[in-house]
This record gives sequence, structure tokens and C-alpha cells, in this order.
Amino acid sequence: MILASDISLNLWLGVPTAAAYALTALIGPRVAPSMGHRLIIAPLALHGFGLVFSLFAPQDGDLRFGFAPALSVTTWLMLTFYALEQHWFPQLRMRWALSFLGVFVVMLACLFPGTVLQTQTSPLLPLHLALGVASYGLFAAAVVHAAMMTRVEKNMRMGAETHVSLPLLTLERLTFRFVTAGFVLLTATLAAGWLFGDSLYGKQAAWRWDHKTVFSLMSWLTFAVLLIARNRFGWRGRKAVRVLYVGTSLLMLGYAGSRFVLEVILDRAS
Repeated sequence: MILASDISLNLWLGVPTAAAYALTALIGPRVAPSMGHRLIIAPLALHGFGLVFSLFAPQDGDLRFGFAPALSVTTWLMLTFYALEQHWFPQLRMRWALSFLGVFVVMLACLFPGTVLQTQTSPLLPLHLALGVASYGLFAAAVVHAAMMTRVEKNMRMGAETHVSLPLLTLERLTFRFVTAGFVLLTATLAAGWLFGDSLYGKQAAWRWDHKTVFSLMSWLTFAVLLIARNRFGWRGRKAVRVLYVGTSLLMLGYAGSRFVLEVILDRAS
């Protein structure tokens, strides 16, 4: 159930953030790259502040979470990783279309702030959720780099000029670093849910073989196959990217997809 007060509070936080993202998306391509790198700091800072305030200091005192906040945190992490990379690789250009994604997820979280979490069950529940969403952000960053890698590879085959300034091998290395880090956090999240589900969610809502669990395990197996096949059989290029896309899609269906059905389509909380 979406409360009017929740929407009002989230709009106060979200509208300036969405406007900042939109301005950077419009102005960024018209300024020098060094200035563009600085422009993205403002919306990221506003977005981060809004996430902390809406998730951990809500007006009614209850921690809320759902599919839209999950997507919002995922996008913020992905954009933050990308912005940090620009300091390590100054030749990396900002993908300003990603700022429009920021506009979308921020406004989506304003309209669908999520449902109240029973944090009194365990004070470690927010940490468990943070681990899971952090893995989302890492895999999202991997997808962005995989898309750039595919574009570079395609342009090289066609002999066309590429607008991605990092070498193909560097992009590939960064992609799989994000995949590996995301896999580690996803493994920790699933292991915690399995071993300590009673403490985290209560006995009635502990580890269950529902859609969220099945999709999450399927994504874990997909990423495990990808990493093992890369190390043992040298998977790379389009084959590896396709498997990455499949695993990420399954992961998004695991939490965000199931919560979307419950909160929007069925209009009830799990």
C-alpha cells in the first residue's frame, strides 16, 4: 500500500535529484570531459542522500523497501562505480544516457516507496539487504561494461571508429572484476538467508522455495558457470556477455521482479 505521506516525502527528495540527473544528461555532452566528470557528482550526492534518508530515516520511523528502491540503489551504485572509474581511467567517457536512467528510477522510487520491513525481527536485516543490493549494483556495472565491450568489438570487426576510449582487454578485465565481486556478495547474501533465515526474517518468513529464491539461485548458478567456464575454457566475447545478461536478468527477476508483482500488480505485501 502506498501512503500519500510517503509519496509527498519522496517527491521532496526525488524531484531535485531527478532534475539534477536530467540537467547533467543535457549539459554533459556539450562540455569538456573533465567538466562532465564533475557534473555527475551533484546528482549522485543528492541521490545518495535521498536513499539514506528515505530508507533509514523515514517520516513514520519504519524502514521501507521494495522493487523501486532496489532499482534506485542499484542504479546509484552502478553510476557511482562508473564515476569512480573515470578518476582511475580519465580517458573513459561518461555515458550520459545513464543519467536518464537515474531520472527514471528516482521518480519510480517516489511513486513506489516499498513496504515496511519488520526490522525488529533482526537488526541484521538491513545489512542482509545491503549485501544483496550491492551485488545488484556490481552486476549492473558489469552489464554496462559488457555493453561497451560488445560495441568496441563490433566496431573493430566493421573497421568503424569507436567512441569507447578504453582498450577491449581493459574493458573485459573490468567487466569480470565486477562479475567476480558481485558473485562473492551474492553468495554471501544467499548463504546468510539460508543459514540465518529464521533470525533475519522470523520462523514464518525464513528460507522459502518461492519465486525470489528460485530465480536468485538460478542466477547464482549462471554466474558460477560463467566464472568457471571463463577460467577453465576461456569463455569471452559474445558468449560470455550473453551468459552475463541471462544471469543478471534472472537476478533482477529474483527480487525486483517478484516485489513488482506483489506491490504493483497484486497490490499487497509478501
